[in-house]
Amino acid sequence: MRDGPADPRRLRAFRRGRVSEYAAALYLVAKGYRISALRYRTSLGEIDIVARRGDLVVCVEVKARGDVESALFAVTAEAQRRIRAASDLWLSRQPDATRLSLRCDIVAVTPWRLPTHVENAF
Repeated sequence: MRDGPADPRRLRAFRRGRVSEYAAALYLVAKGYRISALRYRTSLGEIDIVARRGDLVVCVEVKARGDVESALFAVTAEAQRRIRAASDLWLSRQPDATRLSLRCDIVAVTPWRLPTHVENAF
């Protein structure tokens, strides 16, 4: 383990990611979703945002990139697998799980633009 200060680039990327998650959550709330969880972590994977609208549960991966296309391609097949596994676990822990529908979305956060919400991305 290093004794010196953290790498400033990593720290900046970490902060950008957190700010992007909050921006995406606010954007989803403005679209009528209710945020159920932020950064939901399990041993199987992590979901950036779990949002609900009625009986629909949306598991959202947030990507901050220079453009939307880069953000979409940044969600790899392995990341999708982990998100789906964590989503299934989250859903199994809900008392009303039998009546809920699950969808996986991506919210791309790009500089100086509103976030782009891609529904049913994977």
